[in-house]
Amino acid sequence: MQQDRLWNEWHPVCKAEELLEDPKQVFVLGERVAIFRNEKGVHAFKDLCIHRGAALSLGKVKNGNLVCAYHAWEYDCVGACVKIPALPNGRAIPKKAKATVYHCEEYLGLIWVNLGDNPSPLISYPEYNMENHRTVICGPYDVNANAPRIIENFLDVSHLMFVHEGLLGDEEHAEVVDYKVDFIDNRYITSKIPVYQPNPDGRSKGGYADYVYEILNPTTARFTKTSEGSDDALTILLIVNQAGNEQSQAYMLLTRNYDLDMPDEPFVEFQDTIFYQDLDIVQSQKPELLPLDLQAELHLKSDALTIAYRRWLNQLGVENGTTPVLERV
Repeated sequence: MQQDRLWNEWHPVCKAEELLEDPKQVFVLGERVAIFRNEKGVHAFKDLCIHRGAALSLGKVKNGNLVCAYHAWEYDCVGACVKIPALPNGRAIPKKAKATVYHCEEYLGLIWVNLGDNPSPLISYPEYNMENHRTVICGPYDVNANAPRIIENFLDVSHLMFVHEGLLGDEEHAEVVDYKVDFIDNRYITSKIPVYQPNPDGRSKGGYADYVYEILNPTTARFTKTSEGSDDALTILLIVNQAGNEQSQAYMLLTRNYDLDMPDEPFVEFQDTIFYQDLDIVQSQKPELLPLDLQAELHLKSDALTIAYRRWLNQLGVENGTTPVLERV
């Protein structure tokens, strides 16, 4: 994939608990990446040994080094080859014997990879560490679609009454009031959007809820939902890793300040249900590349947030998963 803005963004590639003793192969923007853990933390290499092109993820971690399965070349965590078993004793290791190293961090219970030379800051999600709040990770969800389509669906309030009827919406309450979209602190945020919800989180407690949506970067969005007449608040953070063309994995962090003594499983199962209700819709959308030209599709006032998202992608120069605006003569 062409190296555009997304190369400097952070991409979630697996849950932190899934990266154990052995290296793991992941994909980011079409690049094959090997991630591994040692006593110094987590690391990401291009999944290719400089010697004969074998996947480093097939190897093992030994004394903190990543060892290729083919000829046992060993790479330290900064990518330098420190051992070549076939090399006669005393002979110097070639200077070109290096692995390509990517940025890698463990954060919010996930492993993140950044392919770029000028990485953007990791997103802020203060709810993760808030007192009297509980966060659970949902996913990964495999989606045969590009990341912008998945993010835009998440931001689309007017589908709740139909795709998620009986849960997040009701077709008899389909009207979406006009709302504001502002750009504050380098992210888009809406005013409160009231939505009638029969069963918004699986607890069968219906009523109106206020949604506030935010777009944090091209592949990350969130909303906070507060219930009318209650202090209950639910925040969902959606992060999408575009692994390849029309191949993505989505992760969701759900943070609640209620029912803290209840197990997480019912909340995860409910979110699974909601996500899979969206799946066929998102995978069916044409064109597969999100059109950034606003004249390519018909828009309503209720689409104000997704319009802002498309304009922002165009301004940022995001080309992965999009069709750019063409100049008109």
